[in-house]
Amino acid sequence: MVLIGQYDSPFVRRVAIALHLHGFTFEHRPWSVFGDADKVAACNPMMRVPALVLDDGETLLDSWAIVDSLDGLAGPEQTLFPRETASRRAAMRICALAVGTAEKAVSMVYEQRLHERATPGWMARCAGQIAAVTTELDADLHGRGTPYWFGDRIGNADVAVACLMRFVGEAHPGLLDPAAAPTLAAHAARCEALTAFQSCQQPFAYTPPKAE
Repeated sequence: MVLIGQYDSPFVRRVAIALHLHGFTFEHRPWSVFGDADKVAACNPMMRVPALVLDDGETLLDSWAIVDSLDGLAGPEQTLFPRETASRRAAMRICALAVGTAEKAVSMVYEQRLHERATPGWMARCAGQIAAVTTELDADLHGRGTPYWFGDRIGNADVAVACLMRFVGEAHPGLLDPAAAPTLAAHAARCEALTAFQSCQQPFAYTPPKAE
């Protein structure tokens, strides 16, 4: 397998960590959607990452589709989404909140860096959405009382939320107050100490588009 994209993307990192947790061997090509646009476009005409090239040459796109496909490849005993229907739906909801919020954080980066002047109303809206989701996630996790979101074993919900927390912390320092979501902050720190997370680290750095 070949994973395309940089680890400072919460979406690429989400997939990389899942690959490690499943025990899959893969090659990593840290291509940027701006700096390596032609290379990325050859794998995904939308020029988006992550993309995962399977051993048979098929290319999987979008972190959602990739992590779900990895569960199928790993087998029923190694899934990172719960197998029981209600728990699986609940895990999908946590992932949807985390991934959607990460998209808001990414849009704030583009608003700040690609425009001559960021739109205050849009920035405030995104920041409010990020704060609201992290507050809800903190309350949800606090009420569970388990080491990970859905029991004793780490899953995709834990990975998605931890990737969100790291990205927001690095891309928008000071936006989130750890004291406002202490359960979530402690959970993210516990995840970041795991080997699978340590193996997929890259400090956030904005790469501007190449001039035409």
